[in-house]
Amino acid sequence: MRKSLLLLLLWPALSVAQDPTPPPAAPSTGAGQTDAGVTTKVVPAPSPTRPNAVPLEEIQRYVSVYRAIKDAYVDPITDQTLMRAALRGLLADLDPHSAYLEKSAAENFNEQATGTYVGVGVELEMRADHNLTVVSPIDGSPAAKAGIRGGDIISAIDGKPITATDVDTASSALRGPPGTTVKLTLLREGDKAPREVSLVREDIRLVSVTSRMLEPGYGYLRISSFQSDTGSATAKSIATLRQQSGGQLRGLVLDLRSNPGGLLDAAVESADAVIDDGVIVSTRGRLANSNVVYRAKRGDALGGAPMIVLIDGGTASAAEVLAGALHDRKRAVLMGSRTFGKGSIQSVVSLPNGDAVKLTTGRYFTPSGESIQAHGIVPDIALHGANTRGLREQDLPGHLPGGEEDDDGFALGEVLGGDAPIAAALAQLKKKTVAAVEKP
Repeated sequence: MRKSLLLLLLWPALSVAQDPTPPPAAPSTGAGQTDAGVTTKVVPAPSPTRPNAVPLEEIQRYVSVYRAIKDAYVDPITDQTLMRAALRGLLADLDPHSAYLEKSAAENFNEQATGTYVGVGVELEMRADHNLTVVSPIDGSPAAKAGIRGGDIISAIDGKPITATDVDTASSALRGPPGTTVKLTLLREGDKAPREVSLVREDIRLVSVTSRMLEPGYGYLRISSFQSDTGSATAKSIATLRQQSGGQLRGLVLDLRSNPGGLLDAAVESADAVIDDGVIVSTRGRLANSNVVYRAKRGDALGGAPMIVLIDGGTASAAEVLAGALHDRKRAVLMGSRTFGKGSIQSVVSLPNGDAVKLTTGRYFTPSGESIQAHGIVPDIALHGANTRGLREQDLPGHLPGGEEDDDGFALGEVLGGDAPIAAALAQLKKKTVAAVEKP
């Protein structure tokens, strides 16, 4: 009975043990985690707190089920196994991004957040059938080099079906010593049969920002993910491009295609570099410190030069924060295809035993007050690319509801690869048809 009570009391304790004081609106680059594009923040392990009362009948029901399994399951099962299964179940039915992470999964999660880890370099989400959907491969990774693309479905790893109940545990099978091989069974839209792809694991070192001059006066900035140094790297890259252009750019192409997201603070810093003032993003949740408005400081590193932002079905989470801010502040024109629609924030609670709880604690909203959750951002100028079934937040089982979901089942997301979208964006800049920058 004691174990049963501890289990049922754990969740209320977690939910109320947060610091009720809201943090300052200015973004901090020192905290946060990334996982498959999840915008997260880290909170300390909860201290003992008087929980809300749990109805006695719910405790009795849990104990009855626990005893039935313990006494009658076909094979003997330990209390530890049952309790861990129950803990995972507490999080599994909430939404696709909440999960109970055992120590090894938590360590992998934290390792990936640093921007350096061993694996194949792919961002994933879990489907209802436990298969994994590729949100996007990481630039330059083994997955990208092998031609894996957003929307591909991984149905087996090393010939074994995926049985894990959350994406963090499932993706741990892709980890291993550098130089070792892992075989993926892939399903791709339009293929008549699965394909087998063998990848060699290697050290994945994320370089989140790259830049170059496209033509005299016109720069290109690629942000592939949002890590702790992405904001400062964005500002430095813009300064370098301006220097290469003789002090002022005539226009900039910002490429957020297949950017799965990352740290919210990094997205805010990147937006602040080119937005002169006003709201960048706001977050809302049940806890006091989940309700924050992030505002831009005075100054525009581009000096008002026009921008076109490339987006597609693999643009998710923190990348959508940046795209939405630039669009709503009338700072850029969006070109490409509708984004993924991941508009929620996860907090990571580290537990004393090394395990962790990854929990959805809020939604974020663009400066105009619109939620991106389960809807995404629609571009101003549409481009068409490879159709990929199910590459949307609203197609994930148990997703948080959104206000403007399309009631069309598993629709086709579009992934835009190659250099053609870059050329189209440059042509648009050169035509000078980009909307004039206006102060809201």
